[in-house]
Amino acid sequence: MSTKNCKVRFAPSPTGFLHIGGLRTALYNYLFAKNNNGKIILRIEDTDKNRYVDGAIESLLKTLHWAGLNFDEGPEKRGDSGPYFQSERLEIYKNYAD
Repeated sequence: MSTKNCKVRFAPSPTGFLHIGGLRTALYNYLFAKNNNGKIILRIEDTDKNRYVDGAIESLLKTLHWAGLNFDEGPEKRGDSGPYFQSERLEIYKNYAD
């Protein structure tokens, strides 16, 4: 199986702040994509509105920037794989489910 030109994503939930395990996963995905001439996409899993934490998305983005993880696509850099918030993708999923 070839992994060249792969596309991977990191999809954290803003139900809390990014912890070291989440940062590790983002780093692994980032390095895998870059090592295989691929793209990494940041998609925010924001469908759990009851547990949403104010400021979590902003903190997440700040931490990812601090770690030097610059995503090819995501809320700050649009591309072909949007929308980048899970809650904005519901119509897409509904079309496939019908």
